[in-house]
Amino acid sequence: MNKLEQYIRQQREQKELLLMTHIVLGYPSYDDSMRVVESMVEAGVDLMELQIPFSEPMADGPVILHANSEAIRAGATVDGCLEMAEKITAQFDIPFVFMTYYNILFSQGVMPFVENMQRIGIQGAIIPDLPPEEGRDYIAAMRTHGLSPIHIFTPNSSPQRMQTLAENSDGFVYTVARKGVTGKETQFSAELDGYLADCRAATDLPLALGFGVKTRADFDFIRGKADMAVIGSETIKVMEQGGVAAVKPFIAGILRE
Repeated sequence: MNKLEQYIRQQREQKELLLMTHIVLGYPSYDDSMRVVESMVEAGVDLMELQIPFSEPMADGPVILHANSEAIRAGATVDGCLEMAEKITAQFDIPFVFMTYYNILFSQGVMPFVENMQRIGIQGAIIPDLPPEEGRDYIAAMRTHGLSPIHIFTPNSSPQRMQTLAENSDGFVYTVARKGVTGKETQFSAELDGYLADCRAATDLPLALGFGVKTRADFDFIRGKADMAVIGSETIKVMEQGGVAAVKPFIAGILRE
């Protein structure tokens, strides 16, 4: 059991459901990114995804696509994001994972990128466009450095595919609640139960459920079905509509006892 999985299991002993949130580094600015992280940590999130912006984020819907484009337009770079992430991990004591696309790793070099992750205190990565069959060097590098390669289950994943993804994952498995990209509507209903049961049968790793989690009702629905809920696009919308100051009360409202 690596460091990230151990943390999640320890948190789960205290909480029925954890919350992971997502930001795009450099959107709308690096300073705002730091303020949003601070707001989310103060509100009680357990884990955060830090997305390194990319010009063609194929798994992301319009909200996060826009955030990626605006971050790049404002001057966000991979090196700048790494520097920002290092400041974040030094200041806050929850785990952080990267989310980005393989082109970033390819351009940096897989091993140097992974070594940088370890150096700055990032504990894992989600690379949606890198299947394990094509990412053996990446997975080996991550495991050599004690980091978590995190793969994604989808409703299209067969039991055999889930098993392959699970065998190549550490920390947790990201399960998406529906087909398609981030930020669209998801019906949180009994139809999810069978899919999540299949996900649970495929791995002993903790499960994080994302794509469409927006409200306290969605969060409550996930209790007992997964270990962690993931909120991404909705927090960006909240920030766009109400500024950074709106983020903390939104997250606090999701997590209120």
